[in-house]
Amino acid sequence: MKTILFVCSQNRLRSPTAEQVFADYPGVEVASAGTNNDAENPLSGELVKWADLLVVMERQHKTKLQRKFRTSLRGQRIVCLDIPDDYCFMDPELIHLLTTRMARHLPTA
Repeated sequence: MKTILFVCSQNRLRSPTAEQVFADYPGVEVASAGTNNDAENPLSGELVKWADLLVVMERQHKTKLQRKFRTSLRGQRIVCLDIPDDYCFMDPELIHLLTTRMARHLPTA
């Protein structure tokens, strides 16, 4: 089972959408978190250690993740999807971007 952590700023729109979209995907276990201290589910060292793959929505999330959780990172891959904060929760266009950009990072069934 591959563990994937989706990360955005507030954990209110993009990363929770990704978590929901891929929740039933075979062979993966998913979670989501936000880089901001006031995020719905703030990013923690424990979550970072849990994940095999860290998926950030923007480059700034990768920078914050690497700076704040350097000691928790243990060689995991960090993938940036380059999805701006322009979408609502479960927006069909956001879902399309997530599924398209995540396709090559998911295990094949």
